[in-house]
Amino acid sequence: MKRVIFNQKGGVGKTSISCNLAAISAWKGAKTLLIDLDIQGNSSEYLVGEQFRDLEDNAASFFKQKLSLFGKKSKDAGDCVYETEFENLYLMPASPELAVIERELESRHKIYKLRDALAELEKEYEYIYIDTPPALNFYSRSALIAADSLLIPFDCDSFSQGALMGLLETVEEIREDHNPGLTLEGIVVNQFQSQEPAHATG
Repeated sequence: MKRVIFNQKGGVGKTSISCNLAAISAWKGAKTLLIDLDIQGNSSEYLVGEQFRDLEDNAASFFKQKLSLFGKKSKDAGDCVYETEFENLYLMPASPELAVIERELESRHKIYKLRDALAELEKEYEYIYIDTPPALNFYSRSALIAADSLLIPFDCDSFSQGALMGLLETVEEIREDHNPGLTLEGIVVNQFQSQEPAHATG
């Protein structure tokens, strides 16, 4: 199962949901991989600490090799995966370099490379979770094309409701054009206020 967690609005709990769902899968005994495609690397830092920035191979190096393979042996995506301190939980960490190479990846039509890599990785991992940047960019589109299902974190304010409708239209477009198997698994309501503020009465 390849599951992407995405909302193009930031601050909706995307990283927390990604990490916690992956941790639950691992705790239940399933070999689980979390792929962090957000250049901020919050999921990576949460799972392995600040030292994730020092790891030589990461999500950026996986994509970067797709730009220059002449005379070089291509690494497997699994070479960019690390164990965490949590049993059964593995990480492909993010890197700030994702921002540097994004334009070239897009211009050279590498949008399906993540899908191809996940087809191999899912032979080893029962669950793959993809944390995405809070923007509809090359990496979030790649994840939506590669995934089986989508979870959308949602924080219930009026701006989010408008953005949600646009996001659902985008998902439908990606489903029609690139990934007919993509299903909307659910909308995760986050930061919900169960009580309306009291109104003063005269």
